Amino acid sequence: MVQPISGIAVVSPGLEQPAADELRALGCSLAQPLRRAVRFSTDLAGYYRLHLQARLPFRLLRELAAFPCRSKGELYAGVQQTVDWGFWLPPEASFRIDASGSVPGLNHSHYTALQVKNALVDQQRDRWGARSSVDLDDPDLNLHLHLSPGRPGTEPTATLSLDGSGTSLHRRGYRAAMGLAPLKENLAAGLIALSGWDGHMPLADPLCGSGTLLIEAALMALKRMPGIEAGSGAVRSFALQRWPDFDQQLWQHEVDAARAQARDRLPGDQPLAPLVGLERDPAVLDQAKANAQAAGLEPWLDLRQGDFRDFVPPPGPGMLVCNPPYGERIGAQEELEALYGELGRMVKERCGGWTLWLLSGNPELTGALRMKASRKVPVSNGGIDCRWLRYDIR
Repeated sequence: MVQPISGIAVVSPGLEQPAADELRALGCSLAQPLRRAVRFSTDLAGYYRLHLQARLPFRLLRELAAFPCRSKGELYAGVQQTVDWGFWLPPEASFRIDASGSVPGLNHSHYTALQVKNALVDQQRDRWGARSSVDLDDPDLNLHLHLSPGRPGTEPTATLSLDGSGTSLHRRGYRAAMGLAPLKENLAAGLIALSGWDGHMPLADPLCGSGTLLIEAALMALKRMPGIEAGSGAVRSFALQRWPDFDQQLWQHEVDAARAQARDRLPGDQPLAPLVGLERDPAVLDQAKANAQAAGLEPWLDLRQGDFRDFVPPPGPGMLVCNPPYGERIGAQEELEALYGELGRMVKERCGGWTLWLLSGNPELTGALRMKASRKVPVSNGGIDCRWLRYDIR
């Protein structure tokens, strides 16, 4: 019997729709965009597949139970009554609890998590005379409770879920070296997905920093799956492998399928189009090269030292992607306005027929490009409200 699984994929704001598209492509029967999340339905094989192949989520939560929650007492009772904790959390297993959301009387996540812990260990003591220990760093079971006040006419609810990854899925394992203000890998993958780049046209980043946009683009085009460690081919370790219903045979089937998709060329035996990165700072360029090597992508990435003002694109048409500094972390305003002005001049003079996608956290600076965006996608980069801007260069 196929075991249905309902869950929530936690994603960066602005990536809800491309994440839903990705989950649907990976076999989910439902993939509904929400706020900072996607609700999905799949089976156990599909849930394993998402952990190995999905590039955009931070976490993939598997729902255990949902119940009305209008008070501390209802939370306590609901936790004890809606889940078979004898199966999921015997006393010898460790756990941690993360809480989010609020309902009247339960407004603080730490207090809410404490109520869940009390409900669990009290039931264990009554049943077995022993209780599980709390382990914040490496628990056997990572529980997540979300409280929702409900819409008008509906009652507040609590949803108990398991976190299948243990650590955030954005960590791919190739990026020991980072620049001053690095993009998270899953955000970079989402930005590339939004751009529509598929490997058939040149891709260039004239301010490539530690190379994350180009690396994620190459990994996507060559179908190197994020759950298989880039470079080494080792399978990442996931929390779900310690769950009592873990199916080793089914897991290995999905691992083999993920590995089998890796390729060195595009469909039709076409070579991957050139990927070019330019970075002025030699130390940061060394970081980018180290990351590319760790990701196993050295043959496909052309990373060079140089100033973006001197950038000469490969034969086009092609696509530029760029995450220039926008003042929140690095760079002074006047210097950055000059940088954006010179970037705008360079692309207009040399990149006719290309498309530029630029991540902006400062509309005043993007105004200095003296270009009009044809598309503006709101996204969040480390809590900074940004726009992923498309410019069609004539």
